[in-house]
Amino acid sequence: MSDTAPPNDMNSPEAGPQADLNEIRDLMRALPGADEDAADAARARDGQLTKPPGALGRLEEIAEWAAKWQGKAPPSADRPRVAVFAANHGVAARGVSAFPSDVTAQMVANFQAGGAAVNQLCGVMDAELRVYEMALDQPTEDFTQAPAMSEEDCATAMAYGMMAVEEGIDVLCLGEMGIGNSTAGAALAHALHGGEAEDWTGPGTGVAGSAMENKIAVVRDGVARHATAASDGFDILRRLGGLELAALAGAVIAARMGRVPVILDGYAATAAAACLAAVRDDALDHCLVGHLSAEPAHGRLCAALGKEPLLNYGMRLGEASGATLALGIVKSAIACHSGMATFAEAGVSGKD
Repeated sequence: MSDTAPPNDMNSPEAGPQADLNEIRDLMRALPGADEDAADAARARDGQLTKPPGALGRLEEIAEWAAKWQGKAPPSADRPRVAVFAANHGVAARGVSAFPSDVTAQMVANFQAGGAAVNQLCGVMDAELRVYEMALDQPTEDFTQAPAMSEEDCATAMAYGMMAVEEGIDVLCLGEMGIGNSTAGAALAHALHGGEAEDWTGPGTGVAGSAMENKIAVVRDGVARHATAASDGFDILRRLGGLELAALAGAVIAARMGRVPVILDGYAATAAAACLAAVRDDALDHCLVGHLSAEPAHGRLCAALGKEPLLNYGMRLGEASGATLALGIVKSAIACHSGMATFAEAGVSGKD
């Protein structure tokens, strides 16, 4: 199950149908809510397990969260999928990264060869890894000069991302690979939540000094060009984001429609998902943030979204590595909830 599937290429005939953003806006209006009956059943079972109430802390909350978004109790984590979307950014030509854009394609090859960190983590977690190529030879536009994507390109990328959610998947970990996407993520967060460009821009792959000053200026200029013209979170996403970030947002929507709980990776992934929260307040209720990225603004963004990351290990790799590591916590929570004996089953006296 931990084998890496062949990369899916958005340029291939199997890439999926065209879409438009208004169709996706309609989907957002129809998002299903939590299954409160399943949540009640999970709480009832938790109260019967052989432990003091609340003794497993946040693990108990995670099990209930999984139950109400899967719509079943007990929940399961038998077929988790890790989806990594990869694309290139036109803004990378402005020197915002310590690495060239060629690294995106090279890392996709590394995923396929099994040589990346996420491959090792998927093996440990018994999770299926899927890598989705997003027209690597066609980077988005430089968002300081024009919208990063047309409406059609953004909607098509979102529809492509929705294909990551297939029947039988019970947990979805979402991450990205794309040189320049920490710049795009910073621009999205800045446009969505205000403040100054400095508040949202971090070192990414390791830029510092004058290169960092340049990156901040690029974020500032891009947001100044587009933020006031953007009509909603989808428009912010298509103006300042990237193909892989749009695909990730599409996967979040499809997971909600398919009742699949989501674990988000770090800063760029959270920023992409935040565009959905700007459209609908409860759009990310089925999502956990897997880890707190070492990118300084990730904590600020999580706080704005009301999300508490599961882990804080100083990671900033991307490629769904933090989300996959957090999958172990989710699987553990579900295993305890599903597998522990009740007081009656174990013949243990309950609380007086």
